[in-house]
Amino acid sequence: MTITRRRVPGLLLALGAGLAALTGAVAEEAAPKEFRIGYQKIGLIVVARQQGVIEKRLAAQGTKVQWVEFQAGPPLLEALSAGSIDFGYTGDAPPIFSQSAGGNLVYVSAAAPSGDGEAILVKESSPIRSVADLKGKKVAFGRGTSAHNLIIAALEKAGLTFSDITPAYLTPADAGSAFANDSVDAWSIWDPYFAVAQARSKTRVLATSGQTLDVSAYFLANRTFADTHPGVIVHSLAGLTEAAAWADGHRDEVAKALNAVTGIPYEIQKVAADRTRFGVRPLTDAILSGQQATADRFHRLGLIPRAIQVRDAVWTPPRT
Repeated sequence: MTITRRRVPGLLLALGAGLAALTGAVAEEAAPKEFRIGYQKIGLIVVARQQGVIEKRLAAQGTKVQWVEFQAGPPLLEALSAGSIDFGYTGDAPPIFSQSAGGNLVYVSAAAPSGDGEAILVKESSPIRSVADLKGKKVAFGRGTSAHNLIIAALEKAGLTFSDITPAYLTPADAGSAFANDSVDAWSIWDPYFAVAQARSKTRVLATSGQTLDVSAYFLANRTFADTHPGVIVHSLAGLTEAAAWADGHRDEVAKALNAVTGIPYEIQKVAADRTRFGVRPLTDAILSGQQATADRFHRLGLIPRAIQVRDAVWTPPRT
């Protein structure tokens, strides 16, 4: 369930109740001097940074927020696990790879699904007209990213397997160049890179996440930090919820904010903003079951070193 403006007051009340429940713990909690947030220049996390909603909630306790940029989820979670950052946002696949490798992370909340903001693309001139036509083709995407999960799920839905394609594991920037130069046959990617590709050349969308699978993105924290400073995590989620409510009704301003941060033209960012879902969601059984299915898929394909239980990495705020 994605947060809408009608649901936001209720969620804010729920988060307020969570804050109240944490009053005793927060009172005894030594506030950190710094809260380091890993982010990519996409969606809700950029809105939250532009509006300073997390900074405002942490100012009273003297905690300053530092923003650390990453191009994709896997390196962000490497930093999170190592303790170089405390909090971050990624798609569905990165935390699975991190947990399987023994990463020191926890899920603290779900974000809205990528929906039609993530897709598998080919050039319009390509003879490839469906996912089934990708058999034997070279497809670019980031290893361990949500785009990785999308291509696997789309292939399976089309009756193919991951071994039916040749993967080209590339960062978004390198994949964009490879796609533009026809060094790969297709590209699995998220916005704003998706919108940039559509603006720069005529493309055909073979499938989107929304058409293929029901998965969430996630807000994650370093486990040690979350256990030591639960109040910071709760305040941050409340700030993100506030930002999501605003973004849902102000997509023009979201596009302008993203343009200012990335330098990508407003017209392209507007396309991305219009198909972005903004939300902060509780980690329900349904969401966790979906994430477990993704983890099981990656293990079955030998893409992660060991099987995991996603629920082992779900954070529960301490109760007083």
